[in-house]
Amino acid sequence: MLDPVLLRKDLNTVVERLKRRGIDFDVERFNALEAQRKQIQVATENLQASRNTLAKQIGQRKAKGEDAADLLAQSQQIPSQLKELENQLNGIKTELESWLMAIPNLPHESVPVGKDEHENVEQRRWLPQQGYVQDQLPPDLGFDPQDHVSVGEKLGLDFETAAKLSGARFSFLRGQMARLHRALAQFMLDTQTTKHGYTECYTPYMVNSSTLMGTGQLPKFKQDMFWVTKGKVEEDEVNPNAEDMYLISTSEITLTASVQNSILAEQDLPLRLTAHTPCFRSEAGSGGRDVRGMIRQHQFDKVEMVQVVQPSQSYEALEQMTQHAEHILQALQLPYRVVLLCTGDMGFGAAKTYDLEVWIPAQNTWREISSVSNCEAFQARRMNARFRNAQGKPELVHTLNGSGLAVGRALVAVLENYQQADGTVKVPEVLQPYMGGLTVLTPDA
Repeated sequence: MLDPVLLRKDLNTVVERLKRRGIDFDVERFNALEAQRKQIQVATENLQASRNTLAKQIGQRKAKGEDAADLLAQSQQIPSQLKELENQLNGIKTELESWLMAIPNLPHESVPVGKDEHENVEQRRWLPQQGYVQDQLPPDLGFDPQDHVSVGEKLGLDFETAAKLSGARFSFLRGQMARLHRALAQFMLDTQTTKHGYTECYTPYMVNSSTLMGTGQLPKFKQDMFWVTKGKVEEDEVNPNAEDMYLISTSEITLTASVQNSILAEQDLPLRLTAHTPCFRSEAGSGGRDVRGMIRQHQFDKVEMVQVVQPSQSYEALEQMTQHAEHILQALQLPYRVVLLCTGDMGFGAAKTYDLEVWIPAQNTWREISSVSNCEAFQARRMNARFRNAQGKPELVHTLNGSGLAVGRALVAVLENYQQADGTVKVPEVLQPYMGGLTVLTPDA
């Protein structure tokens, strides 16, 4: 959530930075709410001053033995008047907060202005055996590549069974394909924990609405979620204890929200957390994009990275986390590039985001496999997540999140980049210990 104090002190800057994201902030509405707030606060202060004056006058009259009934009558009306003003002020605060909850984060000054993904800016690219290169594409495989569906269906990737069980945008993995999927997740977790210093976590797959409000998925993105109602609801009867519970779209939600309503010790920062979980997304608005295969699914697995840091360290942490995700792709020997997202392509809560895009030979293009974002204090303000700074005062933390990596898309990239002309698929060297020493996936296995 945007900082209300910043809005009051430097409204023009906020308006200008939101315009970079294509957001027209309603200045007139904000100024009207501010005027009401100030009016109520002045009235409250005047009443409080009157209460103090009356108390003093009542004391003076009583000390002289004089009648103070008229002053007492005036004094007794003040509490109800103050309560009414408090209710009005709370109403304004609620309206402002509800409004700000639907407004995205301010972009960092270094974020390029643009409308969509076509205006993102490439930072670097990396190819196996060559390292970092300029504008170079990966070499051809030496034959016409098949897409991951054609390759994977012979190796245990079963979309027909998944469709029978659940419909479109689900997958069912068997045998060596399921094992490769698990190997990828285990390798990612082991790398993030043993080499990059993250603490492995196991988190709930369902959360309540307040958790999603804190991390920014609600109220704006409810249609992107799957949810169920907790508590039985009889026909024509409303259960007052019923509550919507939401399937997580990423473990960023649970890892980040683990510090909500907390004051962390300065020495406990940075906090680095990781988890492997399934993720559930309705893909509302995605239309017919990527219906074939595993690129865009309702259920997929991801190894997530989250850091909770002091504000002065968050942009250093952003670069570090991006490198942590890159390390996975380099270890898997998969071609990739890093792009800086423009203002029109960033996520709702992000102030700055890098996407990692892996090469997909059958599509002859790069596809997102990780997104690493600094949300600054945007989530922390919604969650009331703070730390006690060097002066001993509570201060909002900064939160960062990133995929390390999306497991299903990593599987797609391995199938396509490691495929061979005979329909077999080489197993990346770093995954072979997780595969019991298996070096090649074969259709007849």
